[in-house]
Amino acid sequence: MADGRGDSGGMRIGDPRVMRALAHPARIEIVEHLNDTGAAVTATEAAAMVGLSPSATSYHLRELAKYGLVEQAPSRGDGRERVWQSTSSGLRIDADLDEPGARAATQALVDMYLHRDQERLREWIRRQPEESPEWRDAGTIMGQRLLITADELKEINAKVRELVEPYRMRERQESAPEGVRRVAVTYASFPED
Repeated sequence: MADGRGDSGGMRIGDPRVMRALAHPARIEIVEHLNDTGAAVTATEAAAMVGLSPSATSYHLRELAKYGLVEQAPSRGDGRERVWQSTSSGLRIDADLDEPGARAATQALVDMYLHRDQERLREWIRRQPEESPEWRDAGTIMGQRLLITADELKEINAKVRELVEPYRMRERQESAPEGVRRVAVTYASFPED
């Protein structure tokens, strides 16, 4: 499974221990923010994002660093303040499913992402009546069932990745046109049984 955000697929996560370390809502939120924006944050700043105390967030940041998902950034001038940054611009979940524990760890991490994405979608549906007609008309939920080969599916996935790549937050935030908003694009393609 790939999230499609990283350069050349992003940082590969195959170790079940790394997947288990990441499979926490606050940790996913922190890593995603740092990967998406390229920002460097303190534990206090990250705590405000994820709704935890700075000490709890500091613990999560240290755990993420232990597994190479974040690292200390250069100091902002105050040597007492720890600043953290991402080590990648995206993640790619790519476990060896024959390795002991890999299936369970992959499932736990994917479940966290899917739960988060479903909640974001439900929140969009709830607030649609308050949105402007422009944004109501722009958002969509789409499902298609196709008859294709594995090679054709790989081609479609590559085209979708290529299509959204120029709009990635990290690269576009400095030159984004007026009226932009952060938009979640969730894409999955898989063979049915």
